[in-house]
Amino acid sequence: MTYTFPTPTLAAPHEDATPLYLIAPEDLATFLAGLPPAQGAFAGATGFAAGAGEVLILPEVDGSIAGVLIGRGSAEARRRGRFVMAGAAARLPAGDYRLVPLLTHDEAEEFALGWLFESYRFDRYKAQNTPKARLVAPEGVDAGRLNAIAAGEYLTRDLVNTPAADMGPAQLANVAVALADLHGGTSGVTVGDALLDANFPMIHAVGRAAAADRAPRLIEMNFGTTGPRLTLVGKGVCFDTGGLDIKPAAGMGLMKKDMGGAATVLGLAHVILQLNLPLQLRVLVPAVENSIAGGAMRPGDVLTARNGLTVEVNNTDAEGRLVLADALALASEDAPDLLISMATLTGAARVALGPDVPPFYTDDDSIAATLAAASTAARDPIWRMPFHPAYEALIEPGIADLDNAPGGGMAGSITAALFLRRFAAAPYVHFDIYAWQQAAAPARPKGGVGQGARALLAALPQLLGEAQ
Repeated sequence: MTYTFPTPTLAAPHEDATPLYLIAPEDLATFLAGLPPAQGAFAGATGFAAGAGEVLILPEVDGSIAGVLIGRGSAEARRRGRFVMAGAAARLPAGDYRLVPLLTHDEAEEFALGWLFESYRFDRYKAQNTPKARLVAPEGVDAGRLNAIAAGEYLTRDLVNTPAADMGPAQLANVAVALADLHGGTSGVTVGDALLDANFPMIHAVGRAAAADRAPRLIEMNFGTTGPRLTLVGKGVCFDTGGLDIKPAAGMGLMKKDMGGAATVLGLAHVILQLNLPLQLRVLVPAVENSIAGGAMRPGDVLTARNGLTVEVNNTDAEGRLVLADALALASEDAPDLLISMATLTGAARVALGPDVPPFYTDDDSIAATLAAASTAARDPIWRMPFHPAYEALIEPGIADLDNAPGGGMAGSITAALFLRRFAAAPYVHFDIYAWQQAAAPARPKGGVGQGARALLAALPQLLGEAQ
């Protein structure tokens, strides 16, 4: 099946669109008093209290829709949630809606982006698509930028949500090549035993047990010839059985999302290219399936990475860092101005910060501060964790330079990040993401979700401006 890139779009302004009124609880009585008596009485009879995301459709006397009230909720509700009003988009009849200006610019932008995110549907396997409510671009917001951000998020969600049978290494490579073609870039894919000839031994080792049509590969894309150089590396483990250290069934159930790092960097690249940011972009995705067969890597094997470091495989289920290591080594040979890796790497990150807040790692305090500020502005939470030097000894076994799975059960996200740093040139930032929404929330339906990409996008002008 050929992938079609989604094009979420805010509607052009027109007066026939149904008005939307966003109402805080403290303003509700005054607002209702200004309505025609019949509508005010109707609203009062329904018990509408302007709670966060609460929806009330006001009728005309002929039964048509006069307008829609959406509750803003209390200040505390808005503080505790993101895009709290966006859920309304999924509860309205198809048609166009326009926001009556009761918001600041930032609030209008958040509402519009949340509406686009809430409108996402993964309907590839559905026989019938449901028409959606569309939002007219609020006055003063950059609709083109919001459409681009939403398109990148939709791409990320689609890739993560697609079952592994239909999103293996070959299919992921096809989407990446199509993305490169769409934006006038170049691409290349190194497949199977050619990885050994090209000196990507750990990518090959992780993926060599997969069936021939799901052979491991390294995907590379390049865009632009001027400006600072940004390299994005995304973990593309399209399905992870755990290898010979096989996962239990409960641990394998979500492993179609183990390519969430690749999905996120491809989505971010899509946004960067739509916005024509003045930079040189390189994207590297090691795409594999960690399968079980006679040729699978074994616990205790020692692998030699692209940069010459040896790695003892003490757990075949810690494979993501192995494929990323070869890709990071390649990226570092070119000494980019900024190197980013994104990966669904450790359960330890979820234990530390939960599913909603991915940690990031960097040695550069200025980069960290910029990302933290951008995270807040973009409503895309991330949190810095340390490359703690005292834990370096944990990833240094006696038999090889590095251990891919140190024992002890502690600091798993930090030791994984320290492992990756051995292969990465500075300045380097690593994100340990989850890429999954466990239960539906405003603007985030259950399923695949992007994390960290909007924070990075907001930070890039400052991060790369300093690199020039």
